[in-house]
Amino acid sequence: MSQFISKPRILLRRLHGIMGGGGSADTRLKMLVRVIAQNMVAEVCSLYLTRAGGVLELFATEGLKEEAVHVTRLNVGQGLVGHVAERGMPLNLSDAPSHPRFAYRPETGEELYHSFLGVPVIHRGSVRGVLVVQNVATRRYSQEEIEVLQTISMVIAELIASENLVAAEELKEDTGIAGQMVTLDGIRLVDGVGAGKAVYHNPVVEITRTVSTSAGEEHQKMETALATLRLKLSDMMDRTGASGSGSDEHRDVLEAFSMFAHDRGWQKKLHEAIETGLTAEAAIERVQQQNRERMAGVRDSYLRERMQDLEDLGQRLIRIIQGVDENLHETLTEASILIARNLSATDLLDYDHQFLKGILLEEGSPTSHTTIIARALDIPVLGRISDLEKHVQNGDDVVLDAQTNHAFIRPTEDILETYLQAIKTHDQEVAAFAAERDLAVVTKDGGSIDLMMNAGLLVDMPMLDKMGACGIGLYRTEFHFMVSDTLPKVDEQAKIYTQVLDEAGDKPVVFRTLDVGGDKEVPFLPRVKEENPAMGWRAIRIALDRPALLRYQLRALLYAAAGRTLHVMFPMIAEVAELKRCKAILNKELKRLEKYNRAGPLEIKVGCMLEVPSLAWQMDLLVKEIDFLSIGTNDLMQFFFACDRSSPKLSNRYDLLAPPVLRFLHSVVSQCHAANVPVTLCGEMGGRAIEAMALVALGLKRLSVSPSAVGPVRRMIRSLDLSHASGYVKELMDTDLHSIRDSLKNYAKDHNVIL
Repeated sequence: MSQFISKPRILLRRLHGIMGGGGSADTRLKMLVRVIAQNMVAEVCSLYLTRAGGVLELFATEGLKEEAVHVTRLNVGQGLVGHVAERGMPLNLSDAPSHPRFAYRPETGEELYHSFLGVPVIHRGSVRGVLVVQNVATRRYSQEEIEVLQTISMVIAELIASENLVAAEELKEDTGIAGQMVTLDGIRLVDGVGAGKAVYHNPVVEITRTVSTSAGEEHQKMETALATLRLKLSDMMDRTGASGSGSDEHRDVLEAFSMFAHDRGWQKKLHEAIETGLTAEAAIERVQQQNRERMAGVRDSYLRERMQDLEDLGQRLIRIIQGVDENLHETLTEASILIARNLSATDLLDYDHQFLKGILLEEGSPTSHTTIIARALDIPVLGRISDLEKHVQNGDDVVLDAQTNHAFIRPTEDILETYLQAIKTHDQEVAAFAAERDLAVVTKDGGSIDLMMNAGLLVDMPMLDKMGACGIGLYRTEFHFMVSDTLPKVDEQAKIYTQVLDEAGDKPVVFRTLDVGGDKEVPFLPRVKEENPAMGWRAIRIALDRPALLRYQLRALLYAAAGRTLHVMFPMIAEVAELKRCKAILNKELKRLEKYNRAGPLEIKVGCMLEVPSLAWQMDLLVKEIDFLSIGTNDLMQFFFACDRSSPKLSNRYDLLAPPVLRFLHSVVSQCHAANVPVTLCGEMGGRAIEAMALVALGLKRLSVSPSAVGPVRRMIRSLDLSHASGYVKELMDTDLHSIRDSLKNYAKDHNVIL
């Protein structure tokens, strides 16, 4: 271990003894840094503590000038010490004065020292100080030395907190928490609006003991806690398995957690940390800190999400060791907005969704397990909000508006009343739409429209009957893959698809095969960095390059649909030749069924999605190969206009109600009708009433929309004179206008069409 002490456990106990002894705080800190310097063969050891306003003050030093104590101060981000505090990570330099962040303080005399190692002192997730060792010689400290100093910093963090060396009242100064309203910005993870009282999710578990007296006892505690954790996860899986609808997505998440709980590499690191002299709970926190440091520079969203899974497991394990309730979160009894740094999917499932009206996160990812589940439960989520703890207190009134990416903390009375009224109106509309679920989707002049629903998780399925949709026009199968750390086995997939079909009853379900890649990553496929991922290796392109993926999924669908009609749809088809390759794979699976005498579907309907414009120029060939066509406008329109839909600068440049869009869609619909091939539009375009009015006027007789859009679109259709609107839209379709949106709004107003 180079020049470091070979028995860190002895050093930790000695430091603990110093802080627990007599004398003033300054005297004990002085002894503390002296012992560290001696044992680490360092000419300098200094301890800086965080004071109000983000100021780091030198509290003790061995090696620097004594007069600098309580005089030298640096802001977070200033100098090398401030740089360590800002990043929350170690800084290891062989020649500190040459670093661009080096800030010369003449009162310290540190210009004599070249090598520098600084580590953050972290308590309950916040940087409370910085511990530094320095040497005259120019050298880099070893990894072992860094780890030992980090372990020491954990002990110091506990002692600082217990000794209250910097008063808690002072640390709360300048936080910005007061009675006034604060508006926070974030990014929309799940759309929607919610209001309620701020409720903090489980606080970071506080480590009350860091130094062990017996390594053997701590190893035993760890093994017992790990066994208990595995048992708890197994029990949770058993409970979700018996809970009915929605259980399989939840089970997938829990199985991912169980895999980590059995990971030998993780267990080995935990036991190695105990060997350094830490208690079992402190060892867990130490390993978590190491994981955070490794992941700090990783941008891969999947890896970062797995890091959050480990964080959650670590917190649960510490609670088990400490003998406290594993679920420390509050029981919700009123409308609440959950506040958290991050939130695991299992934690989300623990809350009563009746009272959970929204979630604010300091972190969060659009593709995380939590986001997927929250979206299925229709809970709005705003993520990437800085300094939540600084601005929000438990019990504050909070309004979350994910539509505008804002959260209002302690909103003024008029703002709160405005949002509460809007939410009340929305809830009343939802109830009214549900009451109209059995009304026929027929225009005023007798035109019948099939209004279907998009879905992607089992928890979506009850909305089919609640909203009165006539079927599932698009079932996105990829969500089940995105919450599984390995490729789901055929039987596991078949079980999910069977449940979907059972929930749908006699209503049709159109299963879209795996559509991943681009912004939808799955853990069992390589993550390919591409300049234009939306037009890259994704959807059917992956499936045809990895045919086993498609074969297993088709096999599962065939098993699930035994004795029923199976509607299967292939995404991202760019040419008829691709579709024929997909059908050939399906035929192989049908022959396999015959070979093994397995029951298959009574009937199979094969379709594809029109998302790539090139396919529209093979319509005459395509209609001979399909039983139905679905138009996926989300991707189709960005390809149609060569316009990235995620670009803020382009978001309003082109309108979906532009004449060229309508002419294109009319051409496709007309060719399908001529060939007697049913055509459905299943993109977000069909879920907005004004766009839906234009679409049915073009001749579309089937729309598949989000559950929340079924009611508004049904109401619009029932107020529309289709033949009259059709003539009007077709006239506008042949103009050179940028958009016919305003014209359609005026038409709806003049003809009492409900938008």
